[in-house]
Amino acid sequence: MEQSTEFERETREVMEWFERYDALAAAADVESMADQAAFPINEVTDDAEGFGVVGQCDRGRFIAQMREVLAGVGGVQMDSVRRPIFLSGALCFVVTDATFTTGGEAHTMRYGDLLIKTAEGWRFQTMVAGGWAEQMEG
Repeated sequence: MEQSTEFERETREVMEWFERYDALAAAADVESMADQAAFPINEVTDDAEGFGVVGQCDRGRFIAQMREVLAGVGGVQMDSVRRPIFLSGALCFVVTDATFTTGGEAHTMRYGDLLIKTAEGWRFQTMVAGGWAEQMEG
C-alpha cells in the first residue's frame, strides 16, 4: 500500500510541475521556463530526411529558441494528455499528446520530456519531439 501511495505522490508532483510549466509557457515567461531545466539539456528530434538529430542546449540557447517559438502565440489554447512513465523515483519520462488551437484551427503533436528529480524539485533534462531540427540549427 505504501508503494502505491508513493507512486501517486510522485505522479501528482510531476503533473503539478507540468501545470506550472504550461502556465509559464502560456505567459511566454521564458526566463522562468528556463529555471525549470537542468542544463545542459538534451534535444532529440528528426530532420526533413527522416533521420534522428540530437544536440545539447544551454540556458541562453534555450531562451532564444523559446522566444522564437512563443513569439506571437497569444490566443493559443493547449489541451494535453500526459502519461508519466517512472524509470525510477528520480527519473520520469512523460509522453504528451497535445492539441494546440489557434484561429479556430487545431494542430496535434506528440512529444516527450525526461524529468529528473533534483534537490530543488523536478527539472526537465531532455526534450524529444519530431520536426524541430531547424530550430536546433538556429
